[in-house]
Amino acid sequence: MTSESSRPTAGRGVLHLLVKTTAATDRAAVTAAVEAFRGGTDQQVVCVAILGHKADICFMALGPDLWELRRFQTAVAAAGLDVANSYVSLTEVSEYAAGMPESMKHERLYPTLPPGDLRAFCFYPMSKRRNPTQNWYDLDFEERKRLMLEHGASGKAFRGRVQQLVTGSTGIDDFEWGVTLFGRHPDDLKEVVYALRYDEASVHFGEFDFFVTGTVADLDDVLDVVGVA
Repeated sequence: MTSESSRPTAGRGVLHLLVKTTAATDRAAVTAAVEAFRGGTDQQVVCVAILGHKADICFMALGPDLWELRRFQTAVAAAGLDVANSYVSLTEVSEYAAGMPESMKHERLYPTLPPGDLRAFCFYPMSKRRNPTQNWYDLDFEERKRLMLEHGASGKAFRGRVQQLVTGSTGIDDFEWGVTLFGRHPDDLKEVVYALRYDEASVHFGEFDFFVTGTVADLDDVLDVVGVA
């Protein structure tokens, strides 16, 4: 089943599915779930082996139909993986990117992942602060644009080392954006997040939630390293 109501008018739905293995995890069924989703039109799954207690695996699934993302989530759970956390968002082009070349806008709406050999991975959700004395949405558009252009300029210093995908989740999940970072090395991710926190937009208005990190790999390698026989 598909429905126009489950499709964004532009871009892709994005599901970060954070799962833990169980005694009931069926390797063949996990593989079948990933391959079935990848077999759909314009659908991708990035597989990540996660470090730490928050999850064993992150499946970052992208596709044009949220109904199919839900079907993928169902298949993953049926394969004996426990969904420990998740995040739902949509690819988007920022309102501050009006002058961006069409090719770059298309890349943000319809990305191809993972990007080359950037295998270090980090994901976190974030929002802009709305305190009485620090309210991002009380600023006029030109001031917000100035701050975001400064923020973007800082990120350009990491070109070739880090690639980011910022997806929108206002009204869809708990925070306003999901930020996915792909790096050449784990310390590239640490350095870019540290550097960007000194930008005025982050110093005064950034609100962050959980972080997860790991390594992008082929599904078989991910299942091997997390102990799914």
